[in-house]
Amino acid sequence: MITFLSGGTGTPKLLRGMQKVMDRHEISVIVNTAEDIWISGNHISPDLDTVMYLFAGILNTDTWWGVRNDSFTTHDEITRLGMDEFIAIGDKDRAVHIARGEMMRNGMRLTNATKILCDRFGVRENVLPMTDTEVTTQVKTALGLIHFQEYWVRAKGRIEIEQVVMNYKTPPVATEEGIAVIEASTAVVIGPSNPITSISPILACEGMRRAIRDKLVITVSPFLGNSPISGPAGALMQAAGFEPSSQGTLDCYEGITDIFVQDIRDPVRVDNSVRFDTLMISEEKSIALANEILILAKRG
Repeated sequence: MITFLSGGTGTPKLLRGMQKVMDRHEISVIVNTAEDIWISGNHISPDLDTVMYLFAGILNTDTWWGVRNDSFTTHDEITRLGMDEFIAIGDKDRAVHIARGEMMRNGMRLTNATKILCDRFGVRENVLPMTDTEVTTQVKTALGLIHFQEYWVRAKGRIEIEQVVMNYKTPPVATEEGIAVIEASTAVVIGPSNPITSISPILACEGMRRAIRDKLVITVSPFLGNSPISGPAGALMQAAGFEPSSQGTLDCYEGITDIFVQDIRDPVRVDNSVRFDTLMISEEKSIALANEILILAKRG
């Protein structure tokens, strides 16, 4: 088994290939939940849902969020009525948020709610939240602290940020289920997700770094030069005090990486890295990179 640490875009592109080259029951994914948010009374877990929808075969891979061919009737009506629903939520996607919200309001752990939803979607892979307690990534701006979703979706990442802050009432702890899948794995793959808002929150969960310490850890860089392949990782890396590059990514993970993977076009030199085509612009490209990662994992 291989365990993947995932955010909502880069790593799911790798998982798209992995499900074609691995036994799907041998894939476990621990997913960032620090971007979760309650909107219109419902619980949105964007990274969890992207991974779940991918494995269920219904993900909108044009946007890498939401359900393919979804309608937006409820969202359009809510906004017409003057509600500030700044994220465009599809109707089928909303049903998942409603179901999850009800389960959590009734006292269910996010881990159990995720399992129920995955079972109902026929997902064969093991999808787990990083923790069962609420964690929120906020960014500090000239206007104060705002939720990451406010920064990235409402403001479209156009606000200058000074700092990235993880906010919680209870320090996050890795779940027993997450620790168990890591212990049962031959390797842990940190996918090419945002190092600051996608992967660092997972690693910050108590017990997570200790669990992966003795495992083969393969890290895939999300950068080409000083620019992220997608998303706001560059600005977030700088705000967190790291160089926005492959070297900065390696530094951010503080010595847990055994094998570091860069793109063949990346001009930044990282000592002892291996290089593949990491621009997963098609399913075929995702499968090719997945095969390379699988070979690395088997070699140890």
